[in-house]
Amino acid sequence: MSIILETRDLSKQYKSQWALKYVDLRLQQGKIYGLIGKNGAGKTTLMRMIAGLGFPTGGSILLFGKENRGGLEEEGKRIGSLIEEPALVAGMSAKENLHLQCLMKGIPSYEVENELLELVGLQDTGKKKVKNFSLGMRQRLGIASALIGNPELLMLDEPINGLDPVGVIEIRDLIKKLSTYENKTILISSHNLPELYQVATDFIIIHEGEIREILSHEELDERCKSYIALEAVDGNQLAAVLEEKLHTQNFQVMPDKSVKLFDCLDERERVGRILYENGVIVTKMAVCGTSLEEYFMSVIGGSQDA
Repeated sequence: MSIILETRDLSKQYKSQWALKYVDLRLQQGKIYGLIGKNGAGKTTLMRMIAGLGFPTGGSILLFGKENRGGLEEEGKRIGSLIEEPALVAGMSAKENLHLQCLMKGIPSYEVENELLELVGLQDTGKKKVKNFSLGMRQRLGIASALIGNPELLMLDEPINGLDPVGVIEIRDLIKKLSTYENKTILISSHNLPELYQVATDFIIIHEGEIREILSHEELDERCKSYIALEAVDGNQLAAVLEEKLHTQNFQVMPDKSVKLFDCLDERERVGRILYENGVIVTKMAVCGTSLEEYFMSVIGGSQDA
């Protein structure tokens, strides 16, 4: 799988404030990356650096293997982005806005405009001006603009902001389609972590300008999956009985000798009975699990909302 984007020690500093600090990233073709971070964590700054809308203080960016300024400008044409608010002309219709964007990118094509409007569900807006659009409709049009030129790397900053539940599902399906069938690499930032969980293949957690963790969807599931939390007077005896009498090795012994049992989630009574019958004095038994929000907070530390 080819590398679409790579950053090496990418940094952005404003006086004494670090917006990005030594960021190392490698984005692979065809994957959907969820960029997670609190307000001010550096998500938008990172996207702006990649899109060429700002210049880093240090480090380097490789796009499709090209690094120098001329190479980045040329390869930048293979990027589509919706960063912060869509750049739209309020007095124009959706189609007129797309036509203007196509002309600016050297792609004057009525066929492309119609295809993109249909793709984002705005084909029936006619001559209605953008100033009369809802926030969700403007978001859809911004995504359509980002797709002009059939980019290989698509960056979307809060793409479902303002969308109703039906619109959220439609944009989710569109993002998945672009990744699965057109092999586009997509970088999405969002505060809607449950929605991001449904669409992303990989997750990037950023905090105070630093990448704290990068993990796949499978790795996240492994760390967030439900389990029975068990504590006993004798932790060693607890583990031995689980293995010998419950006939499972699908558990994890923690440093404090408590146990996370990933089997038998619907058979807690049987687990308790077997432990009791074998002399294990249980002091705690509870079903636990970690949501994406909880895991995010555990990585960055703290309890404030993302």
